[in-house]
Amino acid sequence: MSTVVKGVALTTPLSRMTALARAELTLLGRTRGALVAALFVPLVMPVSVRSAAEEMDLAGAGLNTGTLVLPAAVGFSLLFAVYSVLVGSFVVRREELVLKRLRTGELRDVEILAGSALPAVLTGLVQCLLLAAGCSVLLDLSAPSAPQLSVLGLLLGLVLCAALAAATASLTRTGESAQVTPMPLLLVSMMGSGMFVPLELLPDKLASVCELLPLTPVVTLVRGGWTGDLSGYEALGAVATAVAWTVLAVFAVRRWFRWEPRR
Repeated sequence: MSTVVKGVALTTPLSRMTALARAELTLLGRTRGALVAALFVPLVMPVSVRSAAEEMDLAGAGLNTGTLVLPAAVGFSLLFAVYSVLVGSFVVRREELVLKRLRTGELRDVEILAGSALPAVLTGLVQCLLLAAGCSVLLDLSAPSAPQLSVLGLLLGLVLCAALAAATASLTRTGESAQVTPMPLLLVSMMGSGMFVPLELLPDKLASVCELLPLTPVVTLVRGGWTGDLSGYEALGAVATAVAWTVLAVFAVRRWFRWEPRR
């Protein structure tokens, strides 16, 4: 939306970010690797989680196949459709001098990052909702006992993964290395955030460490929303951990994000 003052069109932050998001969505649609990571990988990974679930004593932890697979599916979508895609997007746009040119216009720095991230974030949101609906039907899950926790976890996860992507892009030199730098967080999150193995099945000391990983609070809130077993204290702890990681990522972006190619 824009307004006109004395014959001069004035754009709003929302209109500027929307225009940038449309352009970014077009570019995203032309990148096959990003499309595969965003659309297909999160749909395939939950199948492996379901296979692994057959070897676990989920009942002893108060869980079932559905309450393991559904939060894992949400986590995979956040990691691949949002985090991994955005790392590559930020780095490639920087190397192509797109970010530098955008800074010479009306767009503010936060608008550039938010507008660039919007297509991936919306893709992740829609995908998470579809995966949740699909898992509920295919795995015979009942309605969530505390849906507000699941919604809160999903929203926190979207913001957190976008912020972490920008922070990771700050440390990534080239578009080629953008395929490698997201791997540590991807692997640690998949193995330690309760996606493949619930924290309830881990040794207490290891579980306490894994609770502090960036994606753990998201998985915890989504799962707790379905099971209804998450206490108020545990929910607040998960929210605090997610917010802390988001603040840390935003600080890293403000401090180290590079708008021009590394020399």
